[in-house]
Amino acid sequence: MTTKALNIFSLSLVALAISLVVTKNLQPTGLPTLLNVSYDPTREAYQEINAAFVEKYEKETGQHFRLEQSHGGSSRQSRAVAEGLAADVVTLALPSDIQALADRGFIAHDWAGRFPNASQPYFSTIVFVVRKSNPRNIKDWPDLITPGIAIVTPDPKTSGNGKLSVLAAWGSVIRRGGSEDEARAFLTQLYGHAAFQGQGAREAATKFALEKEGDVHLTWENEALREIEESKGELEIVYPQASIRAEPSVTWVDAYVAKHHSEAAAKAYLAFLFTGPAQEIFARHGYRPSSDDVLAKHRDQFPKIDLFPITLLANDWNEAQTKFFGENGIFEIIRPSSPPYSK
Repeated sequence: MTTKALNIFSLSLVALAISLVVTKNLQPTGLPTLLNVSYDPTREAYQEINAAFVEKYEKETGQHFRLEQSHGGSSRQSRAVAEGLAADVVTLALPSDIQALADRGFIAHDWAGRFPNASQPYFSTIVFVVRKSNPRNIKDWPDLITPGIAIVTPDPKTSGNGKLSVLAAWGSVIRRGGSEDEARAFLTQLYGHAAFQGQGAREAATKFALEKEGDVHLTWENEALREIEESKGELEIVYPQASIRAEPSVTWVDAYVAKHHSEAAAKAYLAFLFTGPAQEIFARHGYRPSSDDVLAKHRDQFPKIDLFPITLLANDWNEAQTKFFGENGIFEIIRPSSPPYSK
C-alpha cells in the first residue's frame, strides 16, 4: 500500500473512531431494540457477546429483538446519554461516568449493587505499547519523562483511557512511597511529553500504530493486546511494575428502559455478562474477567502486575473524578503548562 493510501486509510479510521459508532441494521425490522452505550475499545467484545446473548435469550423466551452498540470516549458517552442518547444499558470505563448519570436522575443511586462485583464484569489496567525492540528502552513509569520521549494517550476530558492514564501515573509515584507533591511534579513532567490524540482510546491507537506518531502509547491492556496482534511484530507491550486497577461498570438506564419498556431484556442482558460464556469472551478479547475460575484458565494471557486500587489516590472513583478532573482539579491545573496540549 502506498504512503498516500495508508494515510487516507488511517484518517478514515480516525474519523470513524471520533464519532459515536452505532452498529445497527439501517433497514427497519420491526423488532424491539436494546441500545448498549459503551466506551471506545469494547466494540469487538460486545459484538461477540451480543450474538451469543440474542441466540440464548430468543431460545429461552421466544422473544426476538436486536442489540445496537454505540462507542466513543467514556466520559463523552456519559454526557451523550444525559443529553438524549437513549441508552437502555451503559457499559462504561469508569464507575464515575455512571454515577454522573445517577446524579442527574437517569439511573438509581444504588446501581452498583445490582450485579456481582459492584456491577463490574471484568477489570483491566493501563500498560505501555512501544515500537519493535523497544528502541527508547521504556520499562517503567519514570522512563516516560526521559528527554525526547513522545507519549500518545487520549484526552482525559472525553476518554476513560485518558483519565486512567493520569490516575495510573499519579498512583505509580504514591505506590513507590512518594508524596503527593512528588506525584504532582511527575504528572506535570509526564504530560509535558504527551501529545493528546483525539477523544478516545481507539483513535489514539490509530495515531500510534498506523500513523506511527509517538514513542509510547499509554492504553488499556486489551487495546494493547489487540494492537500487538495486528502489528505483525512491529509493536511490543511493556508492563510497568505497578498500574491502576481499572473497573469498568455496567447498569441499565432507568429513565430510558421505562420509556422503552425494555427493563426485562436489559436486566437479562447485563446479567449475561457475568456468566461463564460471556466471561470467556471478555478474556479472549483481553479483559481480565471477574470470575476467578475463568481468570485462572487464562492466567498465561495476563501477566502478574501490581494493580493498585483507586483508594490509593482518593476515597473512591467519584472523589477521584472531583480531585483530578473537576473544576480546579489537579489535572485541570497542571494541564495548561503542558506544551503539547491544545484544546
